[in-house]
This record gives sequence, structure tokens and C-alpha cells, in this order.
Amino acid sequence: MATIYLIRHGQASFGADNYDCLSELGRRQAQITGEYLARIGVRFDAAYAGTLERQRDTASLALAAQAAAPELCIDARLDEVRNDEQIEYLLPKVMESRPELRAIVDQGLNSSKRFQKAIEAVFNYWVSPECDDPRIQSWAEYSGQVQAMLSDIIREQGAGKTVGVFTSGGTIAVMVAAVLGLPGSGTYQFYEPMFNCSVTQLFYSAERVSLSSFNDCSFLRQLSTDLGEQLVTYR
Repeated sequence: MATIYLIRHGQASFGADNYDCLSELGRRQAQITGEYLARIGVRFDAAYAGTLERQRDTASLALAAQAAAPELCIDARLDEVRNDEQIEYLLPKVMESRPELRAIVDQGLNSSKRFQKAIEAVFNYWVSPECDDPRIQSWAEYSGQVQAMLSDIIREQGAGKTVGVFTSGGTIAVMVAAVLGLPGSGTYQFYEPMFNCSVTQLFYSAERVSLSSFNDCSFLRQLSTDLGEQLVTYR
């Protein structure tokens, strides 16, 4: 059975000037993930990543553990949801009917918990029919390009291959929801709980794609216990 491993990037640098840069913990998570996959016998025939620094660096660090790593293919269709532009353009609109959200925003979005509340609100508005703001990338465009990317990977790689895709939580959530046949309104439930460097596994054939596992970080949990470190993070 052909397999695609969807791997979320390691912890980025929330609150820093360059969020897109992996934190030291994020780099360690990426290395551990690569070593874990190699140890359980995963050998990638092909590897893909988006253009974002945190995606590409996670891929490079993880692929270093492969005995014969494939060339990394970069494609912007694997980039993350544009959270910044959604916060800028959609959040004011959403707050008009959500006074409790305004209270959260007034406290500042420098807290990861408050930031996540804002992301939840704007994401669910973004995927709704009511959202038609021309200043941002539309849900139809983003979800369409992500689904097209998944189809292209399957077509390009064909039967019997093992493929690594290093991307972000929103991208993985869109792919999983699409595989399960869910609408946009059913997507956020897969976005919010995504762990850094978690592994989601898809099986595919020419006729269909199936979800085998979602958001697995059990290997990071085990090492956290063994080493006395906190290796499991959302942000």
C-alpha cells in the first residue's frame, strides 16, 4: 500500500521577530522525528515541503536521518493558512458580533492561548459562505490548491511509494477533512489539536485515499518521559 506521511513542522518561534524560524526545541523535535521514522523502517521515496522556513528546515533535519534521502521538492501549495492576513482583515468583522472575543483581543494576542482563540474565530468565519473579503486568499482557493497538491503527489509518485510531506497544521487539517469528505466547517477540529512534528498517515491507491492515523506524537511523549524533557508542544 502506498503511504503518505504528513509531518507538521517543529515548534516555531512564537512571539519572536521571525516566527517562521524553528526554535531550538523545534529543531530537536524535527531531528527526533526523522530518527524515529528511520528507526521504524520508513524509507522515503520522495519528500515535499512548502516554501516556509519552518517547513523546509523541519524537512532537512528529519531527512538527515534517512540512509538515502530523496531530493526535497518545494511547492507553495503546502504553505500554511495565512493567519496574519485573516487576523488583520477578518478579526474586526468577527468581533462585531462576538463581544467576548473583543475582550480576549483587548488583552493582547501575545498569549498563545488568546491567539488560538482568535485563530479559531477567524478560521471558522473564513470557511463560511458569509466570508467574501476580496483582500485575502479565499477558502475555496486555499483548500482547492491543497487538495490539488495531494492529487498531484499521488499522480506523480504512483503505486507502492512512501512519501514524506513536511507542512503545517492548517494544510494537514484541510487534507484530512478532504479525505474524510467533510466540508470547510468540519476542518478546524483537525487544526486546533495539531502537535508540533506530529505524524499523520494516509494510504492511497489510484482510486482512493484513506486516513490511517492522525496527529501521532506518541514517540515524542515516550522520549519526554525517558529523558525528563518536555518535547510535546502545540506552538
